[in-house]
Amino acid sequence: MTDGRSWQGNWRVRLYERVRERGYDSLTAFAEARPTASLMALAQELGQDDVAGVQVLSALLTEAEQRKQVTRCVRDVLVRELSEILPNGWPAVLDDDARFEVAMALSSWTANAPETHEERVRQAGDSLLANPPPAGWRPLGPDDALLRTLLPDEEA
Repeated sequence: MTDGRSWQGNWRVRLYERVRERGYDSLTAFAEARPTASLMALAQELGQDDVAGVQVLSALLTEAEQRKQVTRCVRDVLVRELSEILPNGWPAVLDDDARFEVAMALSSWTANAPETHEERVRQAGDSLLANPPPAGWRPLGPDDALLRTLLPDEEA
């Protein structure tokens, strides 16, 4: 969590300066090198106290819009949510505790979805709950076969 400094000054300029300092030409490239790191972990790596996870998300979505890869970015965010909340993969049994953790991951993913993808994200989440993946399933990136089935690319 930041103390408010993340919103001082031009945060986008600061964010991209940090990305370039680490040898990347885009935030997407930086994030792809850390495919299971949470948005908060990415933010912390870029600035201990002056970069917020929501800023990383916003910039990733902006880059994805420019590249016409929003759906891939949306899948990427789910991978990060699942990795953070279910580090050992999909639970073998959806008891109350496991169902709560899955619901946390899916609700956070839904909340972070761009308006254009909200319905598709809800449908994909419902599908995961109705037809759970194998126990231990842990997607390692946005191109995971199951994720691509649930949320296929549709950009022109």
